[in-house]
Amino acid sequence: QVQLVESGGGLVQAGGSLRLSCAASGRTDSSYAMGWFRQAPGKEREFVAVINWSGGFTRYADSVKGRFTISRDNAKNTSSLQMNSLKPEDTAVYYCAVRRSDSTLYYGTARRYDYWGQGTQVTVSS
Repeated sequence: QVQLVESGGGLVQAGGSLRLSCAASGRTDSSYAMGWFRQAPGKEREFVAVINWSGGFTRYADSVKGRFTISRDNAKNTSSLQMNSLKPEDTAVYYCAVRRSDSTLYYGTARRYDYWGQGTQVTVSS
């Protein structure tokens, strides 16, 4: 089992920045991919970004490309999502997820991930 805890959410004005963090604990002794998803009220959970174990593979949703940056620190079992130039449409609950196999196939599909955090709210005011 892997436990994930997100932090760093909050209220920010449009154009501002936030940095989300995800701390993994438990069975973190093998390589795994980490992803970020978000879910706005009344909408389905959507892919935001993914990073593989080595950090050499990263992908972003088109809606956040060029504004968000995903990173990870394997020594600390953490992942971060730096969010710049935030827009009101970025408002959502953001979730961190782990995929045990470190596979990047179908990285945008939520059901491919094995563990999820509880989420952290990000609200961007206009």
